[in-house]
Amino acid sequence: MIPLTSSLTGQVFSFQDAEAALKTVGFKLADNWDYEHGYFDYKIDDRVGYQFIRLPFVVTSGSLDAPSDYAMIEMTEPFLLSHKYNPGLDDNVKEGNIRAIFDQFQEPVDKDASFPEEHIQSGQELLQAAEEALLSQR
Repeated sequence: MIPLTSSLTGQVFSFQDAEAALKTVGFKLADNWDYEHGYFDYKIDDRVGYQFIRLPFVVTSGSLDAPSDYAMIEMTEPFLLSHKYNPGLDDNVKEGNIRAIFDQFQEPVDKDASFPEEHIQSGQELLQAAEEALLSQR
């Protein structure tokens, strides 16, 4: 993981506005969000594992799961992240385990693998695009 300095850190946005602005530059809400926090991700590469730039946020008011609720989020420090996964399905899934229906893939070889040098510049450029997209709303 490589932390990135950003003018977004500490900025507060409505979730709906942030999601719409970041979508225009290719970011999407990561699947692992919950009621208190989440991430906007951009996949940079996936040839050897997955390399992402991740824009984390915390929910300061409202809720992400209620469409009628106007959630507010505070951006926290962005970072570059690399995951290396085992290919294929998990052969340790136990029959009858309800989680097996949703989580059939192998555990990562390395959840915090080293980030390839050649993608650091791309990550910084994507962060700049995200900053421009979000801060232009102000």
